[in-house]
Amino acid sequence: MAEERNRLSDPDYAAFAWGRFRRLMRWMALVAALAAVLALAYLWNAGSPFTVALVIATIAGVAGSVLLGTALMGLVFLSSGTGHDSDVGTGE
Repeated sequence: MAEERNRLSDPDYAAFAWGRFRRLMRWMALVAALAAVLALAYLWNAGSPFTVALVIATIAGVAGSVLLGTALMGLVFLSSGTGHDSDVGTGE
């Protein structure tokens, strides 16, 4: 009975769901890059000393946080939309 709800067992639906997740991640990679550029612009305008370490840390911190948050929330929505959450909730 749990197999009927798990739509990721269907190869066509699984391809659709993972394709949607990849498309979300591609768009959010652009948003992460924009957020990093805006953070660097803010630091430049604030008069911070612009060192290589500052640039690398800012890009890694800002873009990494945006991408990590997106990946985790995307996986939550993927899990919920495919029936995995309801399978766990019923104890089956």
